[in-house]
Amino acid sequence: MPRPTEEAIRRTTAFARVIGPFLVAATLIIAIRLPDLDGLVHDLFSNSVLPWMLGAMMLVCGLVIIAFHQYWSSVAAIVISLFGWFVALRGLALMAFPSAIESGAGATLTSPGLLLGARVFFMALTAVGVWLTFAGWVSRRAGAPVDNASAAAR
Repeated sequence: MPRPTEEAIRRTTAFARVIGPFLVAATLIIAIRLPDLDGLVHDLFSNSVLPWMLGAMMLVCGLVIIAFHQYWSSVAAIVISLFGWFVALRGLALMAFPSAIESGAGATLTSPGLLLGARVFFMALTAVGVWLTFAGWVSRRAGAPVDNASAAAR
């Protein structure tokens, strides 16, 4: 991987400091409360404007990450850039195909196997959030590189 510039390291650190703690909090709560979210999903899709507004906000947030963090020079940078694309595409899908998202969420909440798979997925995202939080708040403060891949390039 090419050596990241100081600007790229600063931006990656800043995005990791925001995205990491958000992922930890949001995905851990979802993983724990997932079986109880059936009412929330029903209420979200009962008003057709809510999925559109949520999708639009997700699209904007993803586009902000895409616009200000197009770095692919370290593992942390790649994770953040891919997260931006994921959020933007997820928001676009929610705006364009809300009924498909609703039926997928409903199927997940009613199937024990899919529910377990969703919990594993959200716990994996929680682990990514913990790692990004560490990369953004702890490793840079100690003067260490953002991740092992950038350390090997130095």
